[in-house]
Amino acid sequence: MLMENYIVSARKYRPATFRSVVGQSVLTTTLKNAIATNHLAHAYLFCGPRGVGKTTCARIFAKTINCFHPTESGEACNECDSCRGFNEQRSFNIHELDAASNNSVEEIRSLIEKVRIPPQVGRYSVYIIDEVHMLSSAAFNAFLKTLEEPPAHAIFILATTEKHRVIPTILSRCQIYDFNRITVPDMVEHLQYVAQQEGINAEAEALGVIAQKADGGMRDALSIFDQVVSFCGTTITYQAVVNNLNVLDYEYYFKLITLFLKNDVANSLLVFDEILNKGFDAQNFVQGLAMHFRNLLTATDDCTVRLMEVSSEVQKRYVEQSKLAQVRFLYQGLLLVNECDLNFKQSKNKRLLVEILLMRLCQLTKQEKPIDEKKNVELAPVEAVVGKNAVGEQRPSSATRQAEPVNEATKKQPIVAQPFATGTVSISGPSVANTKQTTPSATEPKEVVPLQNGQRNTSFSDEQFQKCWITFATSVEKNAKLTNTLMNFVPQRISETHFKLQLANPGQQKDVREILPAIKQFMAEKLNNDFLEFDIVVSDEISENVAFTPEDRWNLMCKNNASLKDLKQNLSLEIM
Repeated sequence: MLMENYIVSARKYRPATFRSVVGQSVLTTTLKNAIATNHLAHAYLFCGPRGVGKTTCARIFAKTINCFHPTESGEACNECDSCRGFNEQRSFNIHELDAASNNSVEEIRSLIEKVRIPPQVGRYSVYIIDEVHMLSSAAFNAFLKTLEEPPAHAIFILATTEKHRVIPTILSRCQIYDFNRITVPDMVEHLQYVAQQEGINAEAEALGVIAQKADGGMRDALSIFDQVVSFCGTTITYQAVVNNLNVLDYEYYFKLITLFLKNDVANSLLVFDEILNKGFDAQNFVQGLAMHFRNLLTATDDCTVRLMEVSSEVQKRYVEQSKLAQVRFLYQGLLLVNECDLNFKQSKNKRLLVEILLMRLCQLTKQEKPIDEKKNVELAPVEAVVGKNAVGEQRPSSATRQAEPVNEATKKQPIVAQPFATGTVSISGPSVANTKQTTPSATEPKEVVPLQNGQRNTSFSDEQFQKCWITFATSVEKNAKLTNTLMNFVPQRISETHFKLQLANPGQQKDVREILPAIKQFMAEKLNNDFLEFDIVVSDEISENVAFTPEDRWNLMCKNNASLKDLKQNLSLEIM
C-alpha cells in the first residue's frame, strides 16, 4: 500500500494570491495598485522578519505582472499559459537566486548575462534574490550598474531579513517595502482556517499559544501547528499545547499575582519550586512574570488593552485581575522584576535571586504595623545628631544656636566641612532637636484623602517631613558620605508637596539624584503622600563657604590668620 505524500502546512497553505497573504494588507494593496496603473519599478526590496511573506509576495507579484488576463481586483487569473506555467513550477519568466550560496562576483556576472535575454512568454523576466544581504561587497558593487539601468523586460525583487546590512547604494536604487510582524489575532484567524480545512478541532486559547510561540512569523506558526497536530491528533487543547511546547502556563502567573496581593510569601515560593521541578528555566519564568505585569498594566486602561497579544478570553482575565491591583503595585512590581532580569546573569545563586524577588513582591502591599510612639518615635541621641566640630568639641544643636546671642565677629565665619563618619554629622536648616518631644497627635498623618488609581494626598507638617528625612538619612548605613550629605542639607519647602534641596557641589547632587527614587518612595510611605517632588540643585553661596579638602580648610584658616603660613614654613609642616 502506497502512502500519500505528506505536505507540511507551510507549503500546502502558502498564499497564491494577494488576498490570501496574512497581515500585510497595506503592502499587497500598494502592489496591486502599481500593477493596475502600470507603475512598475525596475527594482524592489522586500525586508522584514522571517516568515512574514516576503518571498511569497515576490512570487505572487511576478506571477501577476505576467498574467495575460488579470482580474478586476488585481489578481492573476490562474488560467492563462503564464499562470499555469507558474502554478506548475515550469515558468521561464521567474528566476530565484539564493544569495547565501551564490554570493560571489562570478555568480552576479552570470546573472547579468542572463538578464540580457528577453522572456519567451510574458512581458517581464523577474529575478528574485533571497537573503540579498549575504552578497559580498564585490558582488554588490558588480551588481550596481545592472540594478540601476536594467533592460526594460527585467525586474529585480530583493528580499532580506537584515536591511541594515545592505549597502546604501543598493537601497537607493530600490523601492523599499517593510513587512510587519504578523499579529497574534491575524495568526490565530489563519490557523483556525487551516484547522477547519484539515478537519481539526482546536481551542482558541491553544492556537493563541501557538501564535505567541511563533513570534510574528506565519511559517513558524504553521510548523508548530503541524507539530502539535502530530501530538494531539484531531483535537487540539490548550493543556496539550502547553505540555507539548513546554510553555509555562499563564495560570501560574495569575496565581502568583493573587498571592502577592495577599502577602503570601510561603505559597509564592512553593509555586516557584513547582515551576522549577517541571523543568522550566528560572530566567524564562522571570521574563514571563515581567510580561504578565506589563499586560496587567496595559489592561488598566481601555486605550491600551489592545497592546496585549493574547486571545480575547485571556484578555478578559487580565482586565479582571488588573481591577484587583493598584497601578502603583503593578508599576513597582514591573520595576522589581526587570531589575531581577538584568541581574540574573551576574548572580551566582540564581534561585535565591528569584526567591528574593518573590519576597519583595509580596511586601509591596503589606500594611505596616502602627508604631508605638513611646518606644520608637525618638530619634538618635542628641550627641549623634548634632555631631562634633573639627577639633572634637560637641556642636550645639540648631535650637541651642538660635537661643544664643550672635557674635558679629564670627557671624560670617566660613563653614568647614566635617570628616565623613557615621553618627557624627550636623544638621543645617530648620531645627529637628525637638522632634522627640512631639506629641502623637502632631506626628500622626492627618486624614487620608484617597485619589484615583490609589494615589494618596495626605497633608503633613514641616516637622513630620524633617523627622522622616532624618530617619531616611540614618538608614543609609553603608554610605557614610551620603548620610552626612542628607543630614547636613534638609530640603526647603516651596509649596505643599514641592521641596528644594540645595547642595554644595555637583558630586553631592549626583549622589542624591541616584537615590532620589528611593527617597521619594520612602517619604511617600511615611507621609502617606504620592505627590512629593524634589528639586536637587547646587547652591553657589553654599559652595563658596564650604571647605571639602584639607587644602580648602588650610586656605580658610590662613585667610583668618595670616601668621599660620609663616608657622607652616618655619616648622616645615605638610598638609595631610
